[in-house]
Amino acid sequence: MDLQKQTAATPTPVAELRASDAERDRIADILREALAEGRLTADEHAERVEGVLAAKTVGELEVFIRDLPAAHQRRTAPSGAPPRPTTGAIPADPDDNLVAIFSSATRRGRWRAGRRVHAYAIFGSVEIDLSEALFEYQQVMIKAFAVFGNVEVRVPENVSLRGTGAGVLGNFEVDSLDSPDPDAPVVYVDGWAVLGNIEGRPKRGKLVADILDRVQRKVDKNLRKHLDR
Repeated sequence: MDLQKQTAATPTPVAELRASDAERDRIADILREALAEGRLTADEHAERVEGVLAAKTVGELEVFIRDLPAAHQRRTAPSGAPPRPTTGAIPADPDDNLVAIFSSATRRGRWRAGRRVHAYAIFGSVEIDLSEALFEYQQVMIKAFAVFGNVEVRVPENVSLRGTGAGVLGNFEVDSLDSPDPDAPVVYVDGWAVLGNIEGRPKRGKLVADILDRVQRKVDKNLRKHLDR
């Protein structure tokens, strides 16, 4: 029996699957909550976090939370991105225009993302990097048009991403991404690529700081309540 047939016949148990960074982050969040609630001492928390970072499989990760209530709560599946904005929900006029005609245009770093961004790449290239952007609105619409050009959209890993479009002798490729946080921003990439390229993907290792700050403030608040008892 070859390896492929053997794998199909005996699927690998979940506990033996290699752990992802997202799964390590989930366990670390549970441990932070347990510390804030007084279920773990500071030394216990530090020891377990060190073990989480060294863990290789899903089963090894679960060991560090099996005596905590969160380990026995049913995990809810991601609710998915909300429906596409209805007509008029997002203004027709763009908050930002990026135009590259025989040139390049870039928006990256710590910038405020509006509700609508238009990108035009005509014999040029446009880069829209939202990995460090400030999201003032939950829904962001990016309308992209590439004619013998390239439009590249990058988003943080903890947002939702959707795309609707097509390529005419070109390429339109937008990854679908669902955030586990129902309040996370949703980025929609719509457009046409004519002898060009439009793509949207998450940027590995980049997370929306606003969401992380909200989680950290909640943990700090619970920790302060515990210390004030």
